[in-house]
Amino acid sequence: MLSSENNHKKSIAELVSENYILAEVLHYFGISFFRHEKYSLEEVCQQHKVNLNQVITELEQWANRIEPTKEELYLHPIEVMVSYLKKKHRYFVRQALPFLSSMVEGIELGAAYKGLMTDLRLMFPLFVDDFIHHIHEEENTLFNRVSMLQDFDRGVLPLFESIKVFSLPPVSKMAEEHEAHDDEMEGIRKLTNDYQIPEDAPVSMKILFHELQQLERELILHAKIENDLLFPKALELEKEVKRKILLQIKNN
Repeated sequence: MLSSENNHKKSIAELVSENYILAEVLHYFGISFFRHEKYSLEEVCQQHKVNLNQVITELEQWANRIEPTKEELYLHPIEVMVSYLKKKHRYFVRQALPFLSSMVEGIELGAAYKGLMTDLRLMFPLFVDDFIHHIHEEENTLFNRVSMLQDFDRGVLPLFESIKVFSLPPVSKMAEEHEAHDDEMEGIRKLTNDYQIPEDAPVSMKILFHELQQLERELILHAKIENDLLFPKALELEKEVKRKILLQIKNN
């Protein structure tokens, strides 16, 4: 365990090699692990005026995080699913992407990896910009549409407002457009040769590649939740709303 006295004396390079999560936890506290690899965790915490026990507690909490499965999410109402996806968006924007950006910009790996890092420093910011744009677009269109459909379904809006649903682009069209964005990290995957890395590569590069691959896995799962769960539920909700509105018009 990191809480043992012996681990406090180990270098940051040793500790993050044993547990990659520590690198992101240190970033959370404003510490770039790759700038302090030769120092101990105790020394780095003292230097940055960070409580060592808080770092250890945070690390344990992050290590014990359990994400809901697709099956568990499916059993929840659509608003719970949207809330979960929004929470993941905030994690990507506030934690995962800044952490990766700091590594891409700050890690110095020497001449052997200069070309790769130069290309990554050009490509990764473009990916981040595109991805953040995609998140904003998704929240402003799909998530807002779900909220609107729920208002229609609950009878919150008057009939003259509700009939606007028939003039909006259908959810099925939004689903088609969404699938076109599913492989957002294709360029980075090709640049890194599917995240293949030599055994003797520097620890900072191993963590960078691991975190890039981990982000891609999370984005793939995120997209599958949207495509396989959220859109089908939104389609059913849209169908039910239109049925109710047409029935209300008929009875008026």
